[in-house]
Amino acid sequence: MTSHNDSEVWDPFGTLHRALWIGGGQWAGKSTVARLLAVQYGVTVYHYDYHDARGHNDRRIARRVALGEPATEPDMDKVWVHTTPEEMAAQTLAGFPDRFQWALDDLRALVSGRPVIAEGWGLRPELVARIIDSPRRMIVMVPTPEFRHQQVRELPRATSLGHRVSNPARAQANRLARDRLVAEDAVRTAQQLGIRVITIDGSRDAAAIAESAADHFSPYLPEQDRKS
Repeated sequence: MTSHNDSEVWDPFGTLHRALWIGGGQWAGKSTVARLLAVQYGVTVYHYDYHDARGHNDRRIARRVALGEPATEPDMDKVWVHTTPEEMAAQTLAGFPDRFQWALDDLRALVSGRPVIAEGWGLRPELVARIIDSPRRMIVMVPTPEFRHQQVRELPRATSLGHRVSNPARAQANRLARDRLVAEDAVRTAQQLGIRVITIDGSRDAAAIAESAADHFSPYLPEQDRKS
């Protein structure tokens, strides 16, 4: 499954080719599962969302300028209220390849005696597939729509956009629909590539999901740290 694209294959410390990947939809528990695996197996975790929202901001601004767009943040009503979920999903998917390259740059700078687990919704199956030597190096986690709505009802932070908008209810509905479309795209692509999909419906806790992930990643996890 390895790519012939030099910009992606370049791996000075061998970090990319030894990495394990958790992609999928938002609010599927990817970060929690990765943290549990880090504690149990002593591996390093790279949180895509953290870097994407903070360390990559200068690159994001430069990309907008290069595309002839304003350097300032776009109008939040235009982004969340007056754009359809389908348009939002298409824009999000179109931006992932560039953002993936920024994540690869971060990962190339890491050196670890054990695998690095990279997790985040921007780690798309079609992008990761160009790097990995086996589909067992990746899983895709996606929440069911019912579980996602349960989170919205029960977790205040799951409803926050982080921006003021004129119609919060519509913005939130648009966001949920966009997230569903992006997750569905990840599932379709993963299935085409033979990458395992784990559906999160709330019937199993994070520890059980982490155990399933560990079993899937078992050829690459440190033997000596596995629990009997």
